[in-house]
Amino acid sequence: MKIQLTLNGKKIEADIDPNMMLLDFVRQQGMKSVKRGCDTGNCGLCTVWIDEKPVLSCSTLAARANGRKVTTLEGVQEEAEQFSRYLAMEGADQCGFCSPGFIMAVLALKREIPNPTMDEIKEYLAGNLCRCTGYQSQYRALEKYFGLEENA
Repeated sequence: MKIQLTLNGKKIEADIDPNMMLLDFVRQQGMKSVKRGCDTGNCGLCTVWIDEKPVLSCSTLAARANGRKVTTLEGVQEEAEQFSRYLAMEGADQCGFCSPGFIMAVLALKREIPNPTMDEIKEYLAGNLCRCTGYQSQYRALEKYFGLEENA
């Protein structure tokens, strides 16, 4: 089947298998930030945006992106670098395997809820798993990024 979409600002037309997952499609297009973690939609490593909304690309058919705008970490590098500095300052980037999906979710959260509470942050990011940390360093980075420590 033929699909047309915009990937990180670039129009793409491709022939795909109707059962191809979006994860495999974007990686085939060279977007290596999108990681395969669980293949069940439970870990968040494969998070991308379709029309600015986060989706789990391991459980989304590429055909669903037909005619739409898909964004990966490569498409939001400047914003991602800003938040990544907070992660690094707090030691939250350990192995980094989960970072791309986590960062995509954080940036989507910022677009949807510019001034979230910590409870809103935790609820929004609940589907993003990290196997290296106890999340405290990520929470400190998020508090600083969203300016929550100033309001405490």
